[in-house]
Amino acid sequence: MTTTVIQPKWHTTAEVTALLRFGLSKTKMLVLTGEIRSVKVGRNRRILSAWVDEYVERVAAGAEAWAA
Repeated sequence: MTTTVIQPKWHTTAEVTALLRFGLSKTKMLVLTGEIRSVKVGRNRRILSAWVDEYVERVAAGAEAWAA
């Protein structure tokens, strides 16, 4: 018998908080200001993994440009 692991396609704000190791209020502010893209599904916000990666890359690129 094989075990299939299903990876989530998108994350809740709380899950992104854990991924980024930020506080919930900071993550919510990043989502509300559009720094981290999200979609609204009913009353809930969902965030694709790729959008979290985009945010991290953008912040890292800004840090590299500032250090240069």
